[in-house]
Amino acid sequence: MSEKKQFNYTFFISIIITIAVVIWGIASPSTFENMANTTFGFLVDKFGWFYTITMMSFVGFAVWIGFFSKYKNIRLGEQNSKPEYSFLTWFAMLFSAGMGIGLVFWGAAEPMNYFVAPLGVESGTPEAARFAMQKSFLHWGFHPWANYAIFALASALMQFRYNKPCLVSSVFIPLIGEEKANGTIGKIIDIFSIFATVAGIATSLGLGTYQINSGLKFLFNIPETTSVQLSIVIIITIIYIVSTVTGLDNGIKHLANINVYIFTFVIIACFLVGPSIKILDTFIESAGYYIQTFIGSGLEAGAFFNKKWYGSWTIFYFAWFIAWAPFVGTFIARISKGRTIKEFIIGVMIAPSLASFIWFVIAGTMGIEQGLEFAKEAIKSTPTTLFSVLSNYTFGNIISIICVCLLVTFFVTSANSSTFVLAMFSSYGDLHPKGPKKILWGIVQSGLTLALMIGSVNGLHMLQTASIAVAFPFSFIMIFTMVSIVKMLKKDSV
Repeated sequence: MSEKKQFNYTFFISIIITIAVVIWGIASPSTFENMANTTFGFLVDKFGWFYTITMMSFVGFAVWIGFFSKYKNIRLGEQNSKPEYSFLTWFAMLFSAGMGIGLVFWGAAEPMNYFVAPLGVESGTPEAARFAMQKSFLHWGFHPWANYAIFALASALMQFRYNKPCLVSSVFIPLIGEEKANGTIGKIIDIFSIFATVAGIATSLGLGTYQINSGLKFLFNIPETTSVQLSIVIIITIIYIVSTVTGLDNGIKHLANINVYIFTFVIIACFLVGPSIKILDTFIESAGYYIQTFIGSGLEAGAFFNKKWYGSWTIFYFAWFIAWAPFVGTFIARISKGRTIKEFIIGVMIAPSLASFIWFVIAGTMGIEQGLEFAKEAIKSTPTTLFSVLSNYTFGNIISIICVCLLVTFFVTSANSSTFVLAMFSSYGDLHPKGPKKILWGIVQSGLTLALMIGSVNGLHMLQTASIAVAFPFSFIMIFTMVSIVKMLKKDSV
């Protein structure tokens, strides 16, 4: 009975907060936007340094525990347990949940933005191109994936090695004990986790919808209207709810594998039709420059100039990825039983970072090669930037059609993995949540997305900013998570 009351409390408070935020955003978008922007602006201005050093600590901790600690061979589960999924399937699911739509959305647009408006160098120059790749690597490489890996590792250990519920609050049992983790403190943590997950996914689904619609307009002249976007969301909602209800093995796994196959095809096709030698040269040089400047650039927060730029890009990204850590980390943990910690760090931090680097180099180079004037024009509409770039290359329209399909599959896998996690969070941490819970959260996510897309011009941006601001406490939660990992592993002897 006590568990039911606890569940109802967490679940209903989360729903109430989410609905209240949506109503506020639609009824008074100006006040909501001002509050969200003011809060986030304050955090960026006063705590930009904190975000950078925190994210850097995640990378350092992940490298240490995965490759140099005495714990690296400990398995996520019993020491004789085996992985539930092949490496490819495991990678496909975690990669789709962790990045997905964002990679397609920003793959060409972000490097081109930096190429047009770099820091400290002239736009459109080789130095600007180098800056563009270095910053893209920083924002989408080891830092965000280390962030996911930290929380995922703690959650997986608690689930599979210590048999605790799949809840964010469970991670704190080694620090505060089960009684407090199951009490008020734990409930607050779980409520914030649910809200951050719903808000984060809603904005991603909204951005994905915009890009799918933009791609359809660019390719087939289908208008960018509310009715078209409504149709896209409804169709995809049906797909991902069905996929989620069928479970990890029957639905999510297969879609994630399809994602990787399509993404791999797009990468190979773009490499072949694009400036292949230039791409190879750019990859090698950008990787070298990224490694060379890794610590310095990773700790930059705009202390000496252009703090606004760092706040809009680097700090924003770091805060955004921290806000995503509970959802992505929990999902990765759920599919990682049987892996050693070393295997886990390679699969969660190293492998997806390399995939991100390859994609940004290919898409970014293809765009930058078209010149400064083209870049200035293309980045005016971020959702269509990739399609504009591809239109300049042989078979570009065919690749663009495949990219739209990729957006749909990434959309679906991001949504069904988040739905699965939300269902676990609201089912006492059950690793096999029931279908009705999955359906409910699937509808809530899509409903929130549509409400903000239709009800307010800047609704999605406002919710994104708000979720990042609300998720600021997760920075501290993540720091304590590292302490919790070490404390629980000290009890193991291998």
